[in-house]
Amino acid sequence: AEGTGTKMTSASIFPRRLLLGGLAAAGMTASPARAQQTDIARATAFIQATGAELVAAINATNAPVAQRRERVAQILRRAVDVDGVGRFILGRWWRTATAEQQQEYLQLFEQVLIRNLSARFGEYQGVRFSLGRTQARTEEDALVSTIVERPGNPAFGLDWRVAEVGGQPRVVDVIAEGTSLRLTTRSEYSSVISRNGGNVAALLVAMRQQIQTLAAREGA
Repeated sequence: AEGTGTKMTSASIFPRRLLLGGLAAAGMTASPARAQQTDIARATAFIQATGAELVAAINATNAPVAQRRERVAQILRRAVDVDGVGRFILGRWWRTATAEQQQEYLQLFEQVLIRNLSARFGEYQGVRFSLGRTQARTEEDALVSTIVERPGNPAFGLDWRVAEVGGQPRVVDVIAEGTSLRLTTRSEYSSVISRNGGNVAALLVAMRQQIQTLAAREGA
């Protein structure tokens, strides 16, 4: 049912300061079966290239919004293990979901990531970022620090966790001011399901509503 128990706002799911990161909005750690040792220089180059692509897409004001959104979608699909991200965030509820619910959830999750960023193109106009230090977090991932600047707003730090997944570097978490995007989202999604008697369908309803809200905000 679409009652107040399923209500889920984009602001609550993705704190505003984390949203350059719709970007990777999301992240999750690679599963042990796929995790490989991460090269720090490779991780740094990956974040530099990915960040530059996102900034270029956001700042391409002469292109239609739909075209910019599709460009962002291409970047996020390449930079993030969306299936892995989604499964981690759904947590224990993944096992209780039906195969159909799992498939729809992953599709909706990808759209939430994309729309959370494209709905805020205006807010991020003129955004810039610069690289900070990179350090090995564990043998399997590295933490690449960046500084994000927007005109008229204070600069803030955004840390990207990068791991090798399937032989390619992928963003596996985004951290702002000590807050992990993947853990924040996991907690929010679990809360929605728990408030609705463990019903994964309630989360899917809320995600559809969220996407509709973000699409309307974008004007698409």
